[in-house]
Amino acid sequence: FFVPEQLFQHPENNSIRHLFDSGTMGASLSQPVACDAANPSDQAAALLPPAAAAAMPAAPTPTPKVDYMDLPCPVKYEELQREALMSLKPELFEGLRFDFTRPLNQKFSLQHSLFMGSVEVPSQGSQTFKVPASSYEFGANLIDQKGMLIGRLLTDGRMNARVRYDFNDMYSFKMMTQLAHEKSFSQAMFDLDCKGLDWQGQIKLGNGAFYGVNYLQSVTPSLSMGGEAFWLGSQQKSGVGLAARHVSNSCVATAQIATTGLLSATYVQKVSDKVSLATEFLWNWNSREAQASVGYDYFLRQCRLRGRVDSAGVVAAYLEERVNVGVTFLLSAEIDHSKKDYKFGFGMTLGE
Repeated sequence: FFVPEQLFQHPENNSIRHLFDSGTMGASLSQPVACDAANPSDQAAALLPPAAAAAMPAAPTPTPKVDYMDLPCPVKYEELQREALMSLKPELFEGLRFDFTRPLNQKFSLQHSLFMGSVEVPSQGSQTFKVPASSYEFGANLIDQKGMLIGRLLTDGRMNARVRYDFNDMYSFKMMTQLAHEKSFSQAMFDLDCKGLDWQGQIKLGNGAFYGVNYLQSVTPSLSMGGEAFWLGSQQKSGVGLAARHVSNSCVATAQIATTGLLSATYVQKVSDKVSLATEFLWNWNSREAQASVGYDYFLRQCRLRGRVDSAGVVAAYLEERVNVGVTFLLSAEIDHSKKDYKFGFGMTLGE
C-alpha cells in the first residue's frame, strides 16, 4: 500500500504515520468490509460504530399488499349492527319472568316460560296505558348441525314457529310464522340465504305481498358495502337502502340510509376484553326528529351488565348474574323521568 512521503511530513498527519508504523491500519485495510446488507440503511449501519448504529431509526415496514381475490366473508345484512344492538337494546321487561329449559337429549329440549306484569297499550295521545297481563308459554326445541326447529304455544292462543335448515355451506333456508286469532297478527316470512367467499345475499318473501332482497360485499379486508330493496304490495310501498360496515381489531362502525327517511349510524369501541362502549344516532328526515344513545357492555367474573342512556333522558340497565351452573338471575330497569314511566323487572332462568 503506497502513501506519498509528503503526507507524513505534515504535522497534522503524525497519527497516520503511527498507524502505519504499528501495522494497525494495514491490518484493518486488509480485511474486507461487510457491505452486503439487505438495504442501504443496513449498509450504512454496518460502517458505523455499534453505538451510532443503534441510534439510527429502523427502516419502515413495508405495507402488505391486499389480495382482493381473497377477502373475508362479511356478516349478513340483517346483522349489520349486531354489536351495537347487544349493548343498546337488551331484552328489557317489566314484572316477573321465569324460564326453565329441560333437555331430553343432545338435540331435543322442552321449555317453560312464565310472565306476570303489565303491557303497554298505545293511545291516541302521547301517553301510554299499562294493562296487567300474565301468560304461560310452552316450547319445544330441536337443534341439529344442519338446522333447528323451534315452536312456542301461548295461553292466549298464539303459536310461533321458527325453522332453519342449511342445505350446504352456501345456501340455507329460514321460516318464521305466527298464528293468532286476529288476522292482522298472523304473519309468515320465508328467507333464502346465499353465502359466497366474500359476499352474502338474501331473498325474502312474506305475507301481504312482501318481497325483499339484500346484498353485502367485502370491498377491503375491513370494509364491506351493500344495499337492500323491498316491496310491500298490500300498502303499495317500496324502499331502497344502502349500508356500509367497517371492522378493525378494536372497533366496529356502521352506517345506513334508506329512502323511507331513516339515517342510522353506530359505533362500538372495544375498551378491553371485558368492556365495550357503543353509540347510535338515528335521524328521520321526514319528521325532522333525531335521537342519540350511548351504551355499555361490561363482563364481570360471574355476571354481565348492559345499559344505555339516550337523548330523551331514558336510562336503562340489564343485569345477568350467573348464580350457579345453569342458574341465571335477571334484573331489568328502565326509567323515563319526563313521562314518569318507570319499569322494573326481575327473573330467573334455569337450564342452558
